[in-house]
This record gives sequence, C-alpha cells and structure tokens, in this order.
Amino acid sequence: MNHFFGNNHDKMSNSSFRMMSVMFKISDFFKPKYNYVEQFDIKKGQTVIDYGCGPGRYLYKASDKVTPSGMIYAVDIHEMAIESAYKIMAKQGLINVKPILAHGYSVAIPDHVADLIYALDMFHMVADPDALLKEFHRLINAGGKLIIESGHQPKSLAREKIERSGLWIILEENSRFFKCKPIS
Repeated sequence: MNHFFGNNHDKMSNSSFRMMSVMFKISDFFKPKYNYVEQFDIKKGQTVIDYGCGPGRYLYKASDKVTPSGMIYAVDIHEMAIESAYKIMAKQGLINVKPILAHGYSVAIPDHVADLIYALDMFHMVADPDALLKEFHRLINAGGKLIIESGHQPKSLAREKIERSGLWIILEENSRFFKCKPIS
C-alpha cells in the first residue's frame, strides 16, 4: 500500500498519477475544491508556488486570486503534472501560471521570490524531507508563509519533520495543514 501512495518514494508511477487524477475529479464533483484554497489567504499581486501541483486542481483559483499582477509557479516532479498544468493554462486562458519540472527537490525559481508556498497531499511521498524543506526555505521571502499538509502520514510525524529541519516555525495547525513561517 505504501508503494501505491508513494510514501518515501518521491515520484509515483504514471498509472498511480492517472488514478489519483481520476479520484480527484470524482472528489471535486461532490465537494468543491476551491473552498480549501480560500483558507490560504492568497492576495492580489503575490507570487505563489503550488509545489507538488499534481493534476493542477488549484491552479485556476490561485491564478484568479493573485490576478494578472501576480504569479503562480506550478511545480511538480512528475512530467504528467506539468503537462496537465499546461492544458489547464490553455483551457482557462491563464497567463500568470508557469509550470516548472522539479529535479529532485530543486526548482529553477529565484531565491526568496515566494510570498506563499503550498504543498498539498505530497509530503508523505518525500524521501528526504530535510532537503525539501531547505528548498522551500530558499524559495520563500522573509515575510512568506508555507502551507503544508501531512498527507498520508500521521500528523505527528509531519510535525516532527518540520520541526527537525530547524528552518520553520509552525504558526498554526488545523485538521488539514500546518501554516509555517521561515526562521531567518
């Protein structure tokens, strides 16, 4: 079961990615996904990184919230996710979204550019959480925030990984995610 969900494997198989995409479409049909993004306090003109964007289910709403004066980086390690982001951009006419394929945990985005990074339903898949959290720290600006879900792992384990990094302070924790700020 861990292999199916990708625990500690970094990248899921193509068939698992397709299955996940279908499951999200079914879930989103019954429960609106945009209500979740509303909790992130995304503002006009911000630079936001959707790290682990998957099939891009939050790209439209995030793009709309930052307006054309802001930027959304859609980042994923999976080529199919990047293809999906491009399709959403074309279908929705999104001009402020830039898909970026991650190599390992590194992404070709300048240092300290992000006002907000959200990483949803992917933290459980990360084999080296310290390296990922270090990359997030490189990307976030001094006043920025990180929203990270525990994913398919116990919340206590996700909290331990965040605290162990020594790079983040947990500001808030709810049933879905941790809101963190960078330690200078």
